[in-house]
Amino acid sequence: MSEDLEFWMKGPVPGVPALLQPVAHALLQLQKEVHTDLSNFDEQNLWIQPKGMASVGFHLKHIAGVVDRMFSYAGGNPLTPEQWTYLQSESQPGSTLTGLLHHLDSITESAVNRLKQVEEGQLAEPRFLGRKKIPVTLIGLLFHSAEHGMRHLGQMKVTARLVS
Repeated sequence: MSEDLEFWMKGPVPGVPALLQPVAHALLQLQKEVHTDLSNFDEQNLWIQPKGMASVGFHLKHIAGVVDRMFSYAGGNPLTPEQWTYLQSESQPGSTLTGLLHHLDSITESAVNRLKQVEEGQLAEPRFLGRKKIPVTLIGLLFHSAEHGMRHLGQMKVTARLVS
């Protein structure tokens, strides 16, 4: 029964502050659904863009990239040259399905571990987004990582059905 439940129904993620539980639950749910939805996906379809839509491969790379970038900004850090290169390569074919899933798993594990280090009293602290240094908050960045990832999960599901 527990396997059928969504992460938010399974109780708190150990070590994650109460106010960040929704972020952890969404990231873990996203990871689970990606694996479930692509368990029988034909890798030959990974980079197909039906009707010019973004490919399944793009969505997988973008989800991991967004989470990684938002957590960098959450830590008060600018993007590294490697993150900029990754961002510019998100729509480029070449990665395998296994590689993309492994990368998403690594990013998700890192993000959940980083959530465990956040103190709730810091959540309203200012942070800055991107080169333009758009003022945001720590909780805004953390929430956006999960929300934006879930948005792309939905788009990935539709694209995967179209190309299968």
